[in-house]
Amino acid sequence: MSKLLPTFRIVALLEGVSYILLLFIATPLKYFANDPQYVKLLGMPHGLLFIAYVVIAVLISKDMQWNNRTLWIVLLASIIPFGTFYIDKKYLKTVNA
Repeated sequence: MSKLLPTFRIVALLEGVSYILLLFIATPLKYFANDPQYVKLLGMPHGLLFIAYVVIAVLISKDMQWNNRTLWIVLLASIIPFGTFYIDKKYLKTVNA
């Protein structure tokens, strides 16, 4: 098991939450209420969490013995709403059990 796995799970959770907040709250407020402040507030943290998610996923892929297909699924999940929660349940949580 990778030493980075607990960190990756936290980053995945935070990235997923920030993406949902950005997509379903901040963006509608920007376009329907003419209030871009929430997009500005959430945009940078989400971007940093996204980059951290991708980097850590690549780093732990060998320790987790993921084949290329699994790695691509993990990476693609970061751009699908609620995808990181699925990855945590399917690929990460079972490792700790």
